[in-house]
Amino acid sequence: MRCVSWLLLGTCLLVLGPAVQGAPSQCPTLCHCHGDLQHVICDGVGLKKIPRVSEATRLLNLQRNNLGGIPTGAFSDSKGLISLHMQHCQLREIGSQAFKGLKKLIYLYLSNNEISSIKPGAFEDLAELTYLYLDGNQISDLAKGIFSPMINLFILQLNDNKLRELRQGTFAGAKDLRWLHMSGNELTTLQPGSLDDVENLAILHLDRNKMSVYPSAAMSKLRVVEELTLGRNPMRNIPDNAFQSFGRYMEKLHLDGMGLEKFSDGAFTGVTAVKSLHLDNNKLKLLPKSLEFGTITNLTISNNPWSCTCQLAPLRRWMDSSRNRPDAVCASPPSQKGKQVRESPAFSGCRVKGKRAKKGTRH
Repeated sequence: MRCVSWLLLGTCLLVLGPAVQGAPSQCPTLCHCHGDLQHVICDGVGLKKIPRVSEATRLLNLQRNNLGGIPTGAFSDSKGLISLHMQHCQLREIGSQAFKGLKKLIYLYLSNNEISSIKPGAFEDLAELTYLYLDGNQISDLAKGIFSPMINLFILQLNDNKLRELRQGTFAGAKDLRWLHMSGNELTTLQPGSLDDVENLAILHLDRNKMSVYPSAAMSKLRVVEELTLGRNPMRNIPDNAFQSFGRYMEKLHLDGMGLEKFSDGAFTGVTAVKSLHLDNNKLKLLPKSLEFGTITNLTISNNPWSCTCQLAPLRRWMDSSRNRPDAVCASPPSQKGKQVRESPAFSGCRVKGKRAKKGTRH
């Protein structure tokens, strides 16, 4: 083990094993390397082009350099790469065959660049890729089948781009995708069929977009969504059976800050596992009959104009039996205005309706 002083970095680094001679089997200029070139670190060293690295290299960190683009063949000597970091590199485009040869790559970080275009074939050869981070870019469109080489893709991070719509076939081939993050885009619609290829999604983040209508047709093939975020989309209504196809699995649902005015009575049909429900900062007066409170442990409902009538009695009964007593203020009727739902006397005369009550049985 040798300690090598790198004046440019102002630090002392440990280099494991003997130095390997002969390009590209030596540490690139300005970079520092570990473990017989297995880790090559070129973070913020002023690179203008992608350096050649050894086939022995497993991790290549290029973040915070001004690379601009990825020329075809840039990684032709890097066939052993497993993890590639290119955040904050001022990348503007991902060209066709940009990552050709990286058949072992599992982690690809392209966050916080200026990428506005991904050419067809850009992800060719990335059959082993499991984690893809494209958040914080300028992507407005995704070509049909752009992710199709990635048959093992598990997490796709697309937050904070400029996507306007999702079309059928966008995720063709990525059948094992489980986490899809698309928060902070400009999505106005998810076209029918656009999520059919990723029916095993467990986490779907769609908050901070521009959808005014719940995308029922696009969501209908999803089967096992555990966490869904739709907050800060301008939706006024959630329709019947919105979550039915995955309601047995959904544990977390975020519908906050939407200007939401109403749930259709059957909006929560089939929802049997929800534990965390966020409805704060909306325009809700009532909750739908289909909402079951039995599994809920975390509920946020503040800043809504609640109507403290017997239709809201199931919420009050849940509050009375739960340690979680969320802030919720009555806006009507006038006699209850300004009172906390959990303290309002408006529910004292409300009858409890039992499920499947037998004829003649009093509840």
